[in-house]
Amino acid sequence: MAEAALDAVRRELREFPAAARGPASSEMPCSIGRPSTSGPFPISGDRFVMPAERRLPLSCVLDVMEGRAQHPGVLYVQKQCSNLPTELPQLLPDLEPHVPWASEALGKMPDAVNFWLGEASAVTSLHKDHYENLYCVISGEKHFLLHPPSDRPFIPYELYIPATYQLTEEGSFKVVDEEAMEKVPWIPLDPLAPDLARYPSYSQAQALRCTVQAGEMLYLPALWFHHVQQSHGCIAVNFWYDMEYDLKYSYFQLLDSLTKASGLN
Repeated sequence: MAEAALDAVRRELREFPAAARGPASSEMPCSIGRPSTSGPFPISGDRFVMPAERRLPLSCVLDVMEGRAQHPGVLYVQKQCSNLPTELPQLLPDLEPHVPWASEALGKMPDAVNFWLGEASAVTSLHKDHYENLYCVISGEKHFLLHPPSDRPFIPYELYIPATYQLTEEGSFKVVDEEAMEKVPWIPLDPLAPDLARYPSYSQAQALRCTVQAGEMLYLPALWFHHVQQSHGCIAVNFWYDMEYDLKYSYFQLLDSLTKASGLN
């Protein structure tokens, strides 16, 4: 049954290039990261830089993914806010609306169902989310580096000026500061090549690694830190269930506060 569902999704995606040449409503929101030897890491100097965003026909995105066309930067279809039902409703008949065992265990339906499609260069920096995350890989594979919430004392944060990459008509990128916004706390290190001279405490963190292949699902609990890489053209769908702000959240907030008070941050 699972293989039949995967085949149905692949069949729908193969038909998308022709359909996407139609009206503007068939275009997809697409994040565009600045080219980099280490992927679209969001920190640039003292700036936290959000990617540029454009609406592109999915046929254009697939042409770039498959080498038939070029586009500046690193393409990643990764708009969240439940983009699967709003942007790709054609896929809904071939997918379950939720993960039944997770919905039963959590006592709720998912708050968002998201579609992801990107290049191998689209790397997600180390961060955490306030969602219980069921991550399903449809094609290709995802590589996760994980830290439990208990590693918080060893994971540094710094404050950055918020900014956004803008793509110029010449195809280059410029950084534009966001006005009247507070600084953004973000993790400044790359866990694949951590600067232990600058952040020695990170050596005490215990990273877990796993690869999620096509047809497999990862349950990523809320507040777990994760860094994500993917194979080229990887397709995935994930279900976000809003976390409960209960004792688990209170424990993490206590740990976070003690980390900051002790100067480990």
